[in-house]
Amino acid sequence: MAITLETAIAAIGAGIAIAGGAIGTGSAQAAIGSAGLGMIAEKPESMGTVLLFLVIPETLLIFGFVVAILIMLTAGII
Repeated sequence: MAITLETAIAAIGAGIAIAGGAIGTGSAQAAIGSAGLGMIAEKPESMGTVLLFLVIPETLLIFGFVVAILIMLTAGII
């Protein structure tokens, strides 16, 4: 398979989709994690709620992964 300009741009776009999701997830989990540890220190029975709040931002990374797969499928890379 020859690498054309279109496939190269699609590959870069897929990488940006993954990177954007990872950066968004990391920044959200940093804020939630620090607040969650403070909450657990005051009320240890709130561990389940904090764990749920830590898992929710992972959907950003999953959405970025799905977008990257769709970009690569459309461009014919995979």
